[in-house]
Amino acid sequence: MLLAGAQFLVVLDATVVNVALPHIQQDLDFSPANLQWVVNAYTLTFGGFLLLGGRAADLFGRRRVFMAGIGLFAVASLVAGLSQSEGMLIAARAVQGLGGAIISPAALSIVMTTFAEGTERNKALSVWGAVAGAGGAVGSLLGGVLTDAVGWEWVFFINVPVAAAILFSAPALLAESRAESDREGFDVAGAVTATGGLALLIFTLVNTTEHGWGSARTLIGFAAALVLLVAFVVRETTARHPLVRLGILRNRTLAAANGTAMLAVAALMAMFYFLSLYMQQVLGASAMRTGFQYLPLAVTIFVTAGLASTVVARIGVRATLTTGFVLAAGGLLWFSQISADGTYLGDVLFPSLLVAMGIGLFFVSGTMAATGGVAAHESGLASGLLNTSQQVGGALGLAVLATLAAERTTNALSDGAAQAAATVEGFQLAFLVGAGFALAGAVLAALFVRPPRAAAEPEGEPQPMAA
Repeated sequence: MLLAGAQFLVVLDATVVNVALPHIQQDLDFSPANLQWVVNAYTLTFGGFLLLGGRAADLFGRRRVFMAGIGLFAVASLVAGLSQSEGMLIAARAVQGLGGAIISPAALSIVMTTFAEGTERNKALSVWGAVAGAGGAVGSLLGGVLTDAVGWEWVFFINVPVAAAILFSAPALLAESRAESDREGFDVAGAVTATGGLALLIFTLVNTTEHGWGSARTLIGFAAALVLLVAFVVRETTARHPLVRLGILRNRTLAAANGTAMLAVAALMAMFYFLSLYMQQVLGASAMRTGFQYLPLAVTIFVTAGLASTVVARIGVRATLTTGFVLAAGGLLWFSQISADGTYLGDVLFPSLLVAMGIGLFFVSGTMAATGGVAAHESGLASGLLNTSQQVGGALGLAVLATLAAERTTNALSDGAAQAAATVEGFQLAFLVGAGFALAGAVLAALFVRPPRAAAEPEGEPQPMAA
């Protein structure tokens, strides 16, 4: 539960500020162009440094790296809450993302090396999947409550006591472990090219809404990111101690599971973003009410994820993962029918429950597929790959869908539509394309995911105590 709590903290902070953004903009005098960076600065560093964080956990000690990430996250959260300017808050959010990139793969690798593959690990991953899947919904709920009750600063301050409790408990509850057979070197060049390439890719993606997909700035950014990532691949094939053993991607199930993770978060990050805007801008809900309207979705995710390991035991990882995507696609397709004169009960509640059931199933089964059959000495690498896929998918999905929604809204306004109707047309298109992402995930899971096989452990691999 300690590790799941840490992951919950990290996932929650990706969405907790969404409902608070109007208040932050007013208090810190944010420009409309810079406001998006309260979210994007976190996503950028989180996604860019995940591979490095996962490998560091394997090499330098999983508990040590985990605790360092928690400490960094707590300090950045405190600074974010105390921010008095645009630059100060954006910088603090970037450091928060770096802390998250250290915490998340380290925590998951501890789970993977603590619990034996099979029923025990599946139960642990059900808890992990529940908190990861519900983090977005609970973030919106908590953000709304805190913003209305005590101020937007507390969406950051609340992290500090939670992080302190985790730091205090970790030495007693977690055993140290590392990849003993792989500690002879650290691939600095690989770390620089991977982190630089991923960070530049995400930076370019999140700026497409401002500069457009065909602009010179966007094209140069993608080209430079591609050069760095190609250089990374070349480096990893020649390095004596590579950051990423590329042979791990020969595991078809692991590779496919990372692809489904990218598609899942591409659809869901955008869903939370557009749904929050719809409830506040179109349905007229307050920040607190919007937060509470996410409660049924969050509860359904927790319940479904808790049952997911049982479902996997009965029908298998592939069928569970595919079913989750189909349910999510159905809910997103339902969301594409929202209207400008809609209601929470008629347009939001029931499709959100359908999506929630899908989230609970595919976050748990997807994590099993992406980490199962991986040797303990590479659990940090597998965890880092999974989290990187999710973050890149989230950045890509939000960039694509926000661009499409903005273009549809602009066209509708030029055709004489009212502001509310034009805005909803943009949201409808975003939900429809998000449903397409989910259906693509279902196809990928059905065709390529297979039950993981246990991986052989190298001699001398330590077996940590149960946490």
